[in-house]
Amino acid sequence: MYFKQKSNVIFRSYESFGYITDSRHFGYKQANNGGNDDIGDKIVSQSGAVFLSVLSENPQPLDDLVKKISMNFISSDIDAIKTDAREFYRLLELDGFIVSGETMQECNEKDWRFSYKVAESQKEKRDCSPIRSLEKSTQEFFDEYFKNEPQLTNLHIEITSKCNERCVHCYIPHDNKTRHIEPDLFYNILEQCKEMNLLHVTLSGGEPLMHNNFDDFLKKCNEYNFSVNVLSNLTLLNIENIEEMKRNRLLGVQVSLYSMDPNIHDAITQEKGSFEKTMSAIHKLKENDIPMQISCPILKKNMNCYDMVIEWGKANNIHVGSDFIILARYNHTTQNLSNRLSTSDVREILKQKNTKDPKDFEELEKEAEHKKIDPDDIVCSVCHSSICIADNGNVYPCAGWQDYVVGNVNEASLKDIWSNSNKVQYLRSLRKRDFPKCIQCAESAFCTMCMVRNANEHHLGDPLEVNEYFCNIAKVNRELVQEWKHSLTNVLDIK
Repeated sequence: MYFKQKSNVIFRSYESFGYITDSRHFGYKQANNGGNDDIGDKIVSQSGAVFLSVLSENPQPLDDLVKKISMNFISSDIDAIKTDAREFYRLLELDGFIVSGETMQECNEKDWRFSYKVAESQKEKRDCSPIRSLEKSTQEFFDEYFKNEPQLTNLHIEITSKCNERCVHCYIPHDNKTRHIEPDLFYNILEQCKEMNLLHVTLSGGEPLMHNNFDDFLKKCNEYNFSVNVLSNLTLLNIENIEEMKRNRLLGVQVSLYSMDPNIHDAITQEKGSFEKTMSAIHKLKENDIPMQISCPILKKNMNCYDMVIEWGKANNIHVGSDFIILARYNHTTQNLSNRLSTSDVREILKQKNTKDPKDFEELEKEAEHKKIDPDDIVCSVCHSSICIADNGNVYPCAGWQDYVVGNVNEASLKDIWSNSNKVQYLRSLRKRDFPKCIQCAESAFCTMCMVRNANEHHLGDPLEVNEYFCNIAKVNRELVQEWKHSLTNVLDIK
């Protein structure tokens, strides 16, 4: 019997346990998958981590795997190791993390690859949900094991600030889009990430495809077994990019598409012909079965036609995310916010969305019911599990918060910045209690607290100064949910 780790699975070994997860755990989903979005993750024991560590993406016979395992358990009986390994691998296969086969070919054929064709035809339905026996969530386990010491699992790297579009709502002033990251710096960062057991890397810009070393960067991420998300407008996509993307089974691409009307899309990017180039690239990624999702921010220019992008995505089984959150520029200028929807615009759009899909308010209500506002909770994941590095080596809490530099990897290691930066420590010390207005707010269950929204829009960059715009949006959410519930009650009374 042959066994292999699935090629879209990430494994990390710690001192006394192992962690295994699927790349889809980081947010990739198809439009028509019925909600079965990801496989999840799993904690295994120290001995389980040894059993996992000998697996690779190439099928190996059980006897060879047992020989490798036995080198770590010299005093153990080889037959007992074989029995334990066979049972352990069987359970992992049921969980969806590995595959087996009587031959190498059968084993490789079971290693399912993302495909739009399979999803569209619905000829094959796969339940990849893991069988969980853990009483604690993975994050709870990590917090307990590391004594609440934050662990860096997600890194956003802006490999260039240069961009070939000038999107009207962009939070980066175009005059600041001037340089690429040095390849040696990028590789050094990845090497540090490997040592820190990082799981996920986001590559963005600017426009990342403008960097001449993009394919080499992607290749190195693949070698290090990082899950990778590429944020790109795709207008510069070429055959070499596609071939490298196809080789990376842990990759997903996110592209912005603002309208199915070329004139509206191009008016937002301020680059004539950008719609045709982006759409052509989207079709090429689909033809090559490269996982992607579309981002469609709702602005004043596309508020009457953004839904056509969503419909197109559904027809092509590509998930489309849409929201009306626009950040002010990180230098605290706010001209780009002239493209942001007014509160009344948001109200009308939400009402229209609910008319088309009544489940929207139902899901919003469920989220609100389960959202507990604990004053001792951290505010968000920045500097707890994620951080961002720019092309010049500056380290930020997140991609949008670029005037708050917490360190520079040219001057200190990423691990040192992560562990010892005073600014990082300050952000980690903040709790929801530090936002008393939010704690006491009746709309708190319908809102997401976000420090960068506050900081960018405040003239002094104060993350604690609550942004009234998003308070008003939360109020709209609560009022619409209440109106929806009232209408349901009236219908039931009539019946």
